[in-house]
This record gives sequence, C-alpha cells and structure tokens, in this order.
Amino acid sequence: FSRSVARAVCWIDTVLKGTNGKNLAIKWQGEEKMPQPKVKLVVTGDDFGYCERRNQGIVDCFRAGAISNVSLLVNAVSAKHAAELAKRYHIPIGLHANLSEGLPVSQELKGSTILNKDGFFHGKMGFREVLQSGQLKMSEVEVELRAQVNRFCELVGHMPYHMDGHQHVHVLPEVREVFAQVLSDFGITYTRVPIEPDLKFCTFLPSHLRDFNAQVEKDALESIEVFHRHGIRWPDVYLGLSTMGKNMSLPNLKRALGFALEASLDDAVTSPLILTQSNDAASDSYRPVTAELMVHPGYPSQPHQGGCGEGPDDFSQSADRLHELNTLRDHLVLHYYRQQGIHLCAFKDF
Repeated sequence: FSRSVARAVCWIDTVLKGTNGKNLAIKWQGEEKMPQPKVKLVVTGDDFGYCERRNQGIVDCFRAGAISNVSLLVNAVSAKHAAELAKRYHIPIGLHANLSEGLPVSQELKGSTILNKDGFFHGKMGFREVLQSGQLKMSEVEVELRAQVNRFCELVGHMPYHMDGHQHVHVLPEVREVFAQVLSDFGITYTRVPIEPDLKFCTFLPSHLRDFNAQVEKDALESIEVFHRHGIRWPDVYLGLSTMGKNMSLPNLKRALGFALEASLDDAVTSPLILTQSNDAASDSYRPVTAELMVHPGYPSQPHQGGCGEGPDDFSQSADRLHELNTLRDHLVLHYYRQQGIHLCAFKDF
C-alpha cells in the first residue's frame, strides 16, 4: 500500500501566470496534467495613468483576461489612480519611461535641454530632432529617468517588473546607454526591444508609419548589444507595431502571433525569428517561446481630461482605443490563445 501511495504522490508547481495571478500545474509521476504552453505571451497595456477613462478600460481588459501586464506613465495626471487600481486588482506593472510628452518628474530640470521654453518635453518627433542636433544632455536624461523610477516606487510600492520607453525613446542613440545603465543600477531586469518579424511586409500601414517603424526597428537593433552588455533581458519575440488601432483584428493578431508560434516549433536558440540574447536556453530540454504584444486599449479620453500636463493627445482621444479594447477581449481572440497553447503571463513569470 505504501508503495502505491509513494507512486501516486504528486508535486505541485505554482507559477504566477494568468489574469488571477495564480495557476496551478499539477504533475503526477511520469505524467503531466497541464500541457506546457507553446508561447508565454505578455500582453502589455501601455499608457496606464494617462486618464481615468484609459485606466478603467485597461483594468476592464485585464479583468476579462485580455491583457496580462501594464506599463505606467508616472508623469501622467492619473498615475496615482492607476497605481491604486493596480494594487486593488493585483495587476503586474512596469514603468513606461516618458521623455517626450508633458511635464518632467524631476524638479531639477529648469532650463534643461530636454524641455522646451514652456517647460514641457519636446514631443515625439521634437525629442528626436533635438537629440539629432546634438543639443540634448544625457546627464539630464539620466536625472529624469532616475526620478521616474523613484516616483514609480512611491506610487506602486515596489520596483518596476520591467521598464520600456513611451514612443520608443529608450532605444534612441545615446539615450539607450543611459537607459540601460539606469536599469542596471536599479536592478530592473526586463525591457522591450521593438523589432517585429516581417514588419516591412505590412504594406497596409500608411507610409508615414512605415517610415517611423523602420527607424524604430533600426534603433532597436542597435540597442541589443547595449542592453545585453548591461545584463538586461527582453522577450524572444516582439509584436504590436502592426496591430495598433484599427489594424487590430483577429486575423491580424493571428498573423502576428504566428511568428511566435512558428518560433516555438524551431530550436529556441537558433530560430531566426528570435532576437539573440544568450544561450541560457541551450541546456533546457524545453522552453516556451516568450513574446510581448504591445497594446493601447481603453475608453477614449475626453477633451481637456488626461495627458501628462498638456491635455490628452489625439491618439488617446481616438475611437481606436475602444476598438483595441473590444478586440482584445473578444471571446474568439481568447479562444485562439487557448487553442494554440498561448499562455498570457507577466514579465516576472518568465
């Protein structure tokens, strides 16, 4: 009898995944009751904190099991509201470092090169223009990034699980070196490397977006060595540039996620679809592909409500935010994840 009991003993692996934060995988000797996922997918809701309507939409999306992670704008007007929601619903949360929109967090930047004459950041393209002109002081970038990490900790109560850049500023030349050093100093392990497989073939995107995305990918590719040198990691596959706004649909999500699923069938180390990081996985008998899907769901901002100190922009007021919200929580999308072995999780679950 005791031998039978011994053979029947199971052990429980608890892994922090999914919308409720917990998912028990129960294994019997020689048998696994829960199949290994093919893909561990972080679905990150960006711009958390932008306004209360965006916040509520992101939370509704999380509670529906449609996103699994959020990225907080600590200089946004509703950042405190967002942090309280994250605590209430146990939402995995990281920092969306902002150097391009609104007011700075640091109080030490009066007359700074990263601000315009009115004391605001230079804007999405303006920041890039000032950087390219050689007039941006990296010491001031560092001061602001460190201030934003500290503000995050004050609001949330712990370090960010990951840190990326609003409007992809973190991969820009020079900025990426400072960004990587700040992450290393604070012990923040994960970031985002926005290089999307086959993005150049997405001809349905307007030309101005294709041009911007191509530059983002060039900058991101040049950031890989910098991040690797500082011991920073990122998911194997990045998705989201081709699925934003009205371009988010079940067929388009399937197309994009197909790259992660294809990589899962290859050797995790040698797949051409995976961004090279290290050979850590070489000794593992099996490792799911890790991926991040960047999304921007929410209830659209109302005029004069929200933003980072200058009011809400057109992006946040667009009906595209609601379209993303409704598409992500569509039962057909959620069924597709289950059917394909795509498991939603957070960076801390890798």
